[in-house]
Amino acid sequence: MGNTRPNRPHSYTLYCPPLETSPGIARDFVTSVLRRSGLNDAVDTAALCTAELAANAYGHAPGNGSVLWLAVEPAEVCVTVYDGDLTEPLLRPPSLDAEGGRGLRIVDALADKWGTSPGAPLGIGGVQGKGVWFSLATGGV
Repeated sequence: MGNTRPNRPHSYTLYCPPLETSPGIARDFVTSVLRRSGLNDAVDTAALCTAELAANAYGHAPGNGSVLWLAVEPAEVCVTVYDGDLTEPLLRPPSLDAEGGRGLRIVDALADKWGTSPGAPLGIGGVQGKGVWFSLATGGV
């Protein structure tokens, strides 16, 4: 089969327990799927944005962890990280002195689109919680 680009939509899901290793594992998961799908041009941006969203979920959302959903379509890749926190993320003003607060700005700068959606999969809050997502155009048709 090799590294051929799929011509139909498909998706992958990863449960991320509330452990400090989860953001890195989420990044590696997305990297692996995109490389095996032949979407090498999207790998670096998707990996960085995924790590930022997963780190935010780990650091700010209480509960049982998060769920990453990766949707791969011919023209677009979309990553959503669901957590059990109802609080919408905000773009913080830039600050050189702050230890955090840059993750969402990175996603905003690199992704083609990003946003939030209400609700979370069962196991991390059911209908409570939110998903934070980003998408990247892949140039496919």
